[in-house]
Amino acid sequence: MRRTAVRAAAGGEPQEALPATAVPASLPGADGPGAGSASAFAAPGAATAPAPAPAPYRLQTEFPFELPRGYVDDAGTVHRDGVMRLATARDELVPLRDIRVQENPAYLSVVLLGRVITRLGSLPLVHDGVVENMFASDLAFLQDFYRQVNAEGHTRASVQCPHCSEPFEVELGGSRLGES
Repeated sequence: MRRTAVRAAAGGEPQEALPATAVPASLPGADGPGAGSASAFAAPGAATAPAPAPAPYRLQTEFPFELPRGYVDDAGTVHRDGVMRLATARDELVPLRDIRVQENPAYLSVVLLGRVITRLGSLPLVHDGVVENMFASDLAFLQDFYRQVNAEGHTRASVQCPHCSEPFEVELGGSRLGES
């Protein structure tokens, strides 16, 4: 088999190209020796179709969750499914001016969660009073979920199976207390 030198379209250093007879017949559209070699083995610098533009990046700003126990409203309805949005700098700064937070720094998470939880069951409005009346296990779950969402940007992690080495994603937030 003989190799031939081909110059790049704009002129430059000679580059080696495979002869047309080197195209395997098993390539799609190859009907025999030499068929389809121009597109399958194009010389560097030769005109090729432009690669498709990458899909635009979409930032996920809302994250669904399910409370381990659920918030019980005044009518006795249990609300478990909710949505938390990403926190902004303002969300973290405004509660610091709250007198309840100044008197008791542990109250910060209650006020903060009241700002970033956008939906909880069928409640018309979620605020710090709702969060204040949640069970301790639900509050702990939401505090952990808040940290995961705002520190990582999502609650998924890419991992690899130790047995078959196949990559997959796992949900770190969990839908129940203790799951991760």
